[in-house]
Amino acid sequence: MNPPAKTARKTIRVVIAEDQGMILGALASLLEIEGDITVVGRARNGAEALTAVLTHKPDIFLTDIEMPEMSGLDVAAELKRRRSATRVIILTTFARAGYLRRALDAGASGYLLKDMAAEKLADAVRRVQSGLRVIDPELAAEAWVEADPLTDRERQ
Repeated sequence: MNPPAKTARKTIRVVIAEDQGMILGALASLLEIEGDITVVGRARNGAEALTAVLTHKPDIFLTDIEMPEMSGLDVAAELKRRRSATRVIILTTFARAGYLRRALDAGASGYLLKDMAAEKLADAVRRVQSGLRVIDPELAAEAWVEADPLTDRERQ
């Protein structure tokens, strides 16, 4: 009797957008340690990010919110408008329910804070790739009870 065949895990293709070079490099290095994740593109602003996602058609787009030219939320909204199959994860310092709501409205499947444990990032990428939503638990709890804290200007 033959042993059961091993099921090969599909490589998850990722584009990362982050305007701070050291953080961009660190995120890419952190994810590429994983055997099932490949970083296929990096971008330092929103316009480059949109081009990279449209060119590489990754499984996951990992992005900061605040970037030059287009925000991560703007890129996510444009991908949603284009009906892109790429799933979006926002990785940010903004721990505010209003930003979380905007990210979800823009089509994001994940919203994580940059102060999370590094080893949880690859797991979050895998979970989002499998069709799940991944949201920082404390922020998700706040979003249910907190009124939108953003000003009209911040929403714009």
